[in-house]
Amino acid sequence: MSIAQRNNVQVIGEGAATVVFAHGFGCDQSMWRLLAPQYARRFKVVTFDLVGSGRSDLGAYDRQKYSTLGGYAEDLVEIVQEFGSGPVILVGHSVSAMIGLLAGLRAPGAIAAHIMVGPSPCYINDGDYVGGFSRQDIDGLLDMLESNYLGWASNMAPAIMGAPDRPELGQELAESFCRTDPEIAKQFARVTFLSDNRSDLIKLQEPTLILQSTEDIIAPVAVGDYMHRMLPRSTLELVDNVGHCPHLSAPSASEQAIDRFVAALNL
Repeated sequence: MSIAQRNNVQVIGEGAATVVFAHGFGCDQSMWRLLAPQYARRFKVVTFDLVGSGRSDLGAYDRQKYSTLGGYAEDLVEIVQEFGSGPVILVGHSVSAMIGLLAGLRAPGAIAAHIMVGPSPCYINDGDYVGGFSRQDIDGLLDMLESNYLGWASNMAPAIMGAPDRPELGQELAESFCRTDPEIAKQFARVTFLSDNRSDLIKLQEPTLILQSTEDIIAPVAVGDYMHRMLPRSTLELVDNVGHCPHLSAPSASEQAIDRFVAALNL
């Protein structure tokens, strides 16, 4: 099976550098539809679906391989090496920001810069660290997801999306969640919400943009502040937005922040 088939890889545009867009939990590459075409005017743009999501090859899903984020990072390295040309900029949303971090550490130099949209290295509060959730919160979320995935998807999607003035976006996210195979989604949720990549942050030497909403129930501002302190070459940009998906609910502001960061790279 080819990498293109496995991850439903799509390539548009051309340029001296490549921008790879990686989607978050319960989503697929369509979540980049407002940003990817903008960058295809200047760059080679690569979008794909994580295995188990979207139109990826579900036959490639291996519960053991994807029992940690490392399995997804391995795939991402292969995608970057196969389809990237020139310097590669990775735009990773939510959990894919950490998948990108791990990919960057696994293959030093393969990714020239990281743009992390709504990232979190650890969702669970731990001493002075504020992740946004207690362990009890996460256990309750996972128990609900395990017992009634479709109900969880319908209830949680609008809260995760935010964008109270655009309820259609919450509905879109709910439908995306519901299209995902429930058994795969349950495992991916457990891997996502129980991962702790805080110790990996200081190892990433490439320039990194942390792009965060001012109000986000999944990744509060305290998480962005923490990551900014820990990542050696990071820039923190706050987008005036309610919700976890500013690339959909505040695309213009997100694009402007990304453009400022990319311009400073001098690629």
